[in-house]
Amino acid sequence: MVVGGRVIVGWIPDFPVLAAGDGPAGRAGPVAVVHRGEVVACSAAARAAGVRWRMRVRVAQSRCAGLRVVERDLAAEIRAFEPAVRHIEGTVMPRLEVIRPGLIAAPARGPSRYWGGEAQLADRLVAALGEKDLPARAGIADSVFTAALAARTGQIVPVGGEASWLAPHPLGVLGVPRLTELLERLGIRTVGAYAALPEASVLARFGAEGIAAHRTARGHHDRPLNVRADTDAHTVAYTFEPVAHLLEPVVFAAKASAEQLHERLTAAGVVCARLEAVVDLADGRTLSRIFRHEGRLSALAVAERVRDVLQAWADAGLLDTGGEQGIVRLSLRPEQLTTATGRQSALFGERHTPEEVERAAARVQAMLGHQAVVRVELGGGRGPADQVRLVPFGDLDSGPRPPDGPWPGRLPAPHPATVFPSWLPAELTDAGGGRVTVSGRMALSAAPARLAVDGHGDAAVEGWAGPWPVLEWWWDHDRSRRVARMQIATTDGSAWLLLVEHGRWWAEAHYG
Repeated sequence: MVVGGRVIVGWIPDFPVLAAGDGPAGRAGPVAVVHRGEVVACSAAARAAGVRWRMRVRVAQSRCAGLRVVERDLAAEIRAFEPAVRHIEGTVMPRLEVIRPGLIAAPARGPSRYWGGEAQLADRLVAALGEKDLPARAGIADSVFTAALAARTGQIVPVGGEASWLAPHPLGVLGVPRLTELLERLGIRTVGAYAALPEASVLARFGAEGIAAHRTARGHHDRPLNVRADTDAHTVAYTFEPVAHLLEPVVFAAKASAEQLHERLTAAGVVCARLEAVVDLADGRTLSRIFRHEGRLSALAVAERVRDVLQAWADAGLLDTGGEQGIVRLSLRPEQLTTATGRQSALFGERHTPEEVERAAARVQAMLGHQAVVRVELGGGRGPADQVRLVPFGDLDSGPRPPDGPWPGRLPAPHPATVFPSWLPAELTDAGGGRVTVSGRMALSAAPARLAVDGHGDAAVEGWAGPWPVLEWWWDHDRSRRVARMQIATTDGSAWLLLVEHGRWWAEAHYG
C-alpha cells in the first residue's frame, strides 16, 4: 500500500462559472453561481464589484447591480469536467482523484520523475488543462490540503515545510468558520499562532473539530492521498445479464451496490476516504473514475456521480466505439480504509427513517423508477403549490427557496386540502352571465354569482374574499408573473382558491 509522499493538485478557478457556459471566468461579465441562496463561485468581474464566496444572494446583488445569478448544476459540472480529466489521464498521469469538478489531486512522486521534476510536472499539468481551454494552476506539497492551498498561487511547498509555509495564512483557510471567529476574538489570527497552542489545551477547549484543525495547522494529516486500493475485500460488483445498453439500470445498480458496500464497511467497522467506480464494457474495455468520499456521500450521491460520469462518457462516445456494445459489469471499490469513529449509515449520511423503509423504497424505485417514491419538503413561495416540494426518496433537498420568509402576499392558513398539479380551467360569472374581471387596481368588474370548474360542475357563489395581487420576478422579463388570487365559497359546500392571469380564471386548489 502506498501512502504519504508528495501530492500535486490541479485547480481551475471559478470552474462552476465556466461550466455554466460563461466562457473564461476572467473575461465573463458579473456572474454568480449560487446554491441554496449563497454564492459558491463568481466571475472576476463580480469579485471586483465586491461579490464574495458564501455571500447571500441579496447582498451580492446589492453590491453588483448587473449581477447575473445562475443556480448551480453539479451534474452539469461533472459532465463538463470529465473530458479534461480523461485528457490529463492520457497525457500527464495515468491515475488521479477528482476531489470536485475543477479540482484534482494525484501522487506527485512517479509523474515528477517521468517529467523531470516537480516544477516540470506542475507546468505540464497546467499546460494540459490549457489545451482544453481551461485556465488552471497547480500546487505541490506533502498533503492534499496544503497542495490545494498552494495551487491558488501556483507554488511548490518544500518537503517537510508545510507548517512554516502555512503559518502566515489567516485562520479562514482551515475551513472552520465558527472556530475561526472564536479564535480571532481571543487574538489568534494566523495558522501559525494556532499551531503554537499546546495540543492538550486545544483538545480540552475546542474538542474534536478544534484538534483536527490544529493537526492541519501543524502539517499533520491522518489521511494522506492514496490512489491504490487498500484491499479488494470490500469491493461490490454487479453483473448485468443481459448486457445493459441504457444508463438507468446501471444507476439503479450503483445505488443498490452502494447500500451493500455500506453494509460491508459497517460490519468491518471502517470507512473509506475514496471510492472508485469501474465499468467493464462488452468489447473488453474498462473505464474507471475515483471520487473523494471521506464518509460524506450517501448511496444516492454515489449513484448520481456514477450517472453523471456515464453520461459524460456517453456524450464523448466512449461507451460506443464499434463492435459489441453495452455495460457488462459495475464495481464499487473503496480506497484507503480507516477505522470508523462513529455511527455509519446509508453510505454514509445521517439516517432519519427506519432501515426497513429505506430498503423498501429503494426496491420500489429500482422497479418503477427513481421518481416513483417521493417525500414532502416545505419550500418558499406565495402560492400553495410553491410551498411544498416532492423530492425523490433518498435525494438531498436542493430547493433554492427557503420556507422562512418574508414572503409578502403569501396566503395565510387554513391551507387548501387539495392542490392541483395543473390548474383547472374555471369560469367566474356575475348575475347577468358575464365574466368577472379584475382591474389593474384589484377591483372586481361585478359581484361574482356563479363558479364553474372544469370537471367539477358549477354552483352559485355564497361568499368570496379578495382579490389579492401577486407580482413576482418583476426584474426578469422571461420569468415575471402578475396574477391575482381569490377565495370563493359556493352553495354546494365547496371552497376554492382561484387565480386569474391574463384575464383567464383558473382553479389552483380546493379547500374541501
